Amino acid sequence: MVRLTITLSDAVFAQLEEKARRYQLTPEALLQKSLEDWLALPDESFERAMARVLEKNAELYRRLAQC
Repeated sequence: MVRLTITLSDAVFAQLEEKARRYQLTPEALLQKSLEDWLALPDESFERAMARVLEKNAELYRRLAQC
């Protein structure tokens, strides 16, 4: 496991603490979970390519759905 150190302004840390308190988490746990969720998101280029393929093949998908 890797340990990471970041520098936050007092104002940002106060916001982080408040949000963590609302979710009953430590600030560290909230940051870790948020980062994991963000990294799991598909890349924007993948999303655009997927939308293009779905649009391009919409008629094929419609026909297949009628079978």
